[in-house]
Amino acid sequence: MTCWLCVLSLPLLLLPAAPPPAGGCPARCECTAQTRAVACTRRRLTAVPEGIPAETRLLELSRNRIRCLNPGDLAALPALEELDLSENAIAHVEPGAFANLPRLRVLRLRGNQLKLIPPGVFTRLDNLTLLDLSENKLVILLDYTFQDLHSLRRLEVGDNDLVFISRRAFAGLLALEELTLERCNLTALSGESLGHLRGLGALRLRHLAIAALEDQNFRRLPGLLHLEIDNWPLLEEVAAGSLRGLNLTSLSVTHTNITAVPAAALRHQAHLTCLNLSHNPISTVPRGSFRDLVRLRELHLAGALLAVVEPQAFLGLRQIRLLNLSNNLLSTLEESTFHSVNTLETLRVDGNPLACDCRLLWIVQRRKTLNFDGRLPACATPAEVRGDALRNLPDSVLFEYFVCRKPKIRERRLQRVMATAGEDVRFLCRAEGEPAPTVAWVTPQHRPVTATSAGRAHVLPGGTLEIQDARPQDSGTYTCVASNAGGNDTYFATLTVRPEPAANRTPGEAHNETLAALRAPLDLTTILVSTAMGCITFLGVVLFCFVLLFVWSRGRGQHKNNFSVEYSFRKVDGPAAAAGQGGARKFNMKMI
Repeated sequence: MTCWLCVLSLPLLLLPAAPPPAGGCPARCECTAQTRAVACTRRRLTAVPEGIPAETRLLELSRNRIRCLNPGDLAALPALEELDLSENAIAHVEPGAFANLPRLRVLRLRGNQLKLIPPGVFTRLDNLTLLDLSENKLVILLDYTFQDLHSLRRLEVGDNDLVFISRRAFAGLLALEELTLERCNLTALSGESLGHLRGLGALRLRHLAIAALEDQNFRRLPGLLHLEIDNWPLLEEVAAGSLRGLNLTSLSVTHTNITAVPAAALRHQAHLTCLNLSHNPISTVPRGSFRDLVRLRELHLAGALLAVVEPQAFLGLRQIRLLNLSNNLLSTLEESTFHSVNTLETLRVDGNPLACDCRLLWIVQRRKTLNFDGRLPACATPAEVRGDALRNLPDSVLFEYFVCRKPKIRERRLQRVMATAGEDVRFLCRAEGEPAPTVAWVTPQHRPVTATSAGRAHVLPGGTLEIQDARPQDSGTYTCVASNAGGNDTYFATLTVRPEPAANRTPGEAHNETLAALRAPLDLTTILVSTAMGCITFLGVVLFCFVLLFVWSRGRGQHKNNFSVEYSFRKVDGPAAAAGQGGARKFNMKMI
């Protein structure tokens, strides 16, 4: 039996050994001679394999089990230009691990276990242009971590546990053009650390727990052209000076909690061509919100809870080509909203409860040529055309549903109200028209009052003006203005507010009213009384002089029966003075 087994095994011993891989390719890798690439993906490697050809330019070691990189692991690959170590278990990289790769241009370390990058790791990588450190466990970026990467253009450090970036962490990145910071624990941005990135052109800040943008965050980034802020749930306001010093061409602030268009912050961004404010709880676009963005070509406000776009809201947008207002709460979009609709090429208003009336006539007239980007807007009202796409409406409906009826104010009886200071006053103003008109009031001081106005005066639903805690300075004529796309109608009401009885006023209130009276301008009665008092005083002085002259004459015993006196009135301003200028006047007096 033993001999039989030996005989069977003899041929196996005589078989020649398997030849080594052609070209020196490692056993678990695939080599491509034409591109000088070695692929060792998903081979359960725990270290950099031996036997990689020295002329290799592309080395893929992703999705393995490598835990550490030491100096010398890659020393035999001086021609290497791209190295992919993504999705391993690398927790530590020794300084000098990449020191012998002078031609390396791309280094990917995404999806590892790195918690700290000690100084010297990236020494002598003078030609590196892309570095991906995303999806690691980095907690802090130390000073001078990237100081030797003078040619680096793109840096990815998102999806880490970053809580702090040192002030000089980015020192040396003179050529960096793109930086992405996302999904980390940063609670503030350091303007000093970003200030080392003088050549930065694009900055992406996503999924961060930062509550405010400060004035100095981007002040030292004169070359920044593209800024993206996305998914900052704690951000409620973009401060007026937060973008100062930038000359952006593209700005995106999305998925935050800002409730208003940051008009003040946008004021100096005259080079902006694309603005995205989508998915923010912005309910109103006020008049002139974008007046300084004269080069803007694209504006996105999708999913922003928009209910009102005021007339001339897009004033100043002379070059607007694309407007995206989809998935909001808009019932209409009037032509008066735009600086000019002639430049508009693409319009997205789908996903809004549109009321198909004369306010949308300008869209219907252009429905054959206007680009809706494949998402046709449809009517929500009236019921007869509900669900019908604007582009598919026949011309016959234009005269049935898209005709305006000018507003008309009902109950035009003049309202005269007498009130005592401290009372609440209301003026009615009911208007009808097609579409339903909006009602606003104008105060005697020419200040408009609408439903959104803050203060003691505001407009109630239905057009009623309410003035709370009326005061004497509120007296005067109020004008109701009802307007829609077909025109407007006006109506007047008068208010007289009597001061509160003295018995009900405190000494402080009386003193304040006295000061107010002193500051109030003089009326016509006061001017006439003052002029009369001045004339009486002047004539009294003249008469006194005559008496003195008479006494003097009698005392000397020398006088004549008759003498004449010349006088002229003192010059005063105004029409009355002009009419009375006639030169000197004479009196003939006879001494008795």
